[in-house]
Amino acid sequence: MSTATYAFRDNLTMLRRNLLHARRYPSLTLQLLLTPVILLLLFVYVFGNVMSAGINGGHADRAEYVAYLVPGILFLTMSMTSLGTAVSVATDMTEGIMARFRTMAISRASVLIGHVIGSVIQTLMSLVLVLGIGLAIGFRPDATPVEWIAVAGLLALASLALTWIAVGIGLVSPNAEGASNLGTPLTMLPFLSSAFVPVHLMPGWFRWFAEYQPFSPTIETLRGLLLGSEIGTKNAVLAVAWCLGLTVVGYLWSKAKFNREPRR
Repeated sequence: MSTATYAFRDNLTMLRRNLLHARRYPSLTLQLLLTPVILLLLFVYVFGNVMSAGINGGHADRAEYVAYLVPGILFLTMSMTSLGTAVSVATDMTEGIMARFRTMAISRASVLIGHVIGSVIQTLMSLVLVLGIGLAIGFRPDATPVEWIAVAGLLALASLALTWIAVGIGLVSPNAEGASNLGTPLTMLPFLSSAFVPVHLMPGWFRWFAEYQPFSPTIETLRGLLLGSEIGTKNAVLAVAWCLGLTVVGYLWSKAKFNREPRR
C-alpha cells in the first residue's frame, strides 16, 4: 500500500479509538452537554420574559427570544464540547499513551487527527440534540435547503476551529485539571458575545470587543441563515475568517507541540 493509504488507515484507527473511548466514558460528554441545555431552558423559562422585554423595548415575547437564543446556545454547545477534547488530550498525555504512539509505526498526524475528527463528530451530534430541544420549546427556523447546507458547513467549520485550539490546549496542559482551567476562555467567550443579548445593548466601552471577537460574527451569521434575517457582509467575512484563522493556528500549534519530545 502507498504512504497515503497507510496514513488514511491510521487515521481511521485513531478515530475509532477515540469514538470507543467516548462511548465507554460518556460522563464528561454528558456533563458538558447538559450545561448548555440547562442554560437554554433557564434563559427561556426563567429569564425569557425579562430578556425579551429588554431586547424588544419593553414588549415581552418569549417566542422571539427563543428564536434569538438558540443560535447562541448552539455555539455555546460547541465551546463546551471542545473543552472535553482538551481534557481528553491532556489525559492521554499524562497517562503516557501519546509517548507510546510516538514510538509506533503509525502516522504521527493520525494521533491528532483522530482526536479532531472524533470530537467534531461528537460535537455535531450534540448540536443536533440541542437543536431538537430548541425545536421542542418553540424554535422555528425559516431556512431554505441551501441555507441549511450553509448552516451545517458553518457549524462544522467552527467546530473544527475550536477543536484544533482545544487539542493545543490539551497538549500544553500539565494534567486534565489544567486543561479544564486553560480552556475556560473557550466557554466564557460565548457569554461575552451576542449569544444572549444584542451587541448594541452592551456598554459602549465593551461593545467593540463583543462585536469583533470570534463568536459574535459567527453567531450572527448562523442567526441570519436560520431565521432569514440580515447577515451583513462584515459578519459573514469575519465568521469565515475567524474559523479559518483559528483552524490554521490551532493545527500549527498542536503539530509543533506534539512533535516535541514527550513530557517527563
